[in-house]
Amino acid sequence: MSRCQWSLKDDLYKRYHDQEWGSPVFDDTKQFEYLTLETFQAGLSWWTILKKRENFRQAFDYFEVQKVAAYDESKIQNLLQNTGIVRNRLKIKAAVSNARAFINVQKEWGQFSNYIWAFVKRKPIINQWQTEQDVPSRTKLSNLISKDLKARGFKFAGSTIVYAHMQATGMVNDHIVTCCCHPFNQKK
Repeated sequence: MSRCQWSLKDDLYKRYHDQEWGSPVFDDTKQFEYLTLETFQAGLSWWTILKKRENFRQAFDYFEVQKVAAYDESKIQNLLQNTGIVRNRLKIKAAVSNARAFINVQKEWGQFSNYIWAFVKRKPIINQWQTEQDVPSRTKLSNLISKDLKARGFKFAGSTIVYAHMQATGMVNDHIVTCCCHPFNQKK
């Protein structure tokens, strides 16, 4: 079975590649999970975050946005002591701030998913990259979304992080054309 080369590092990556990456996500809890994990991934490898994912889920109340938005300094101090996650004060505080911004988007749009998916008219962009080197780390669209998220108060919402979010949540499908997970290969 042919896969994107990056997924061959280990079984954790293969499962993530095969079962999640590029699959459309409309669930707000999952959207918030990815946004939070991508905040912590900044400057690190996604593999590092995937290895700690279950610890993050437990530490951040399984990404229940209302709970995370209510975190106070005491909870932040507790998280800074948690060796199972990335212990970076700026990223932890950004996760709390982002939870509050996320709730504001939900109030305006009904769901965060309604907001974020409106940028692609609720239809995934299916790219046809020949090699992994062809896949961009940001696009004009991720620049636009990043600018809008920042205006809404989101932190660690640069264009590269936003594009990774778009890939993870299936807003864009960046499996290379020879990959078994590319939509054209699944129709065969």
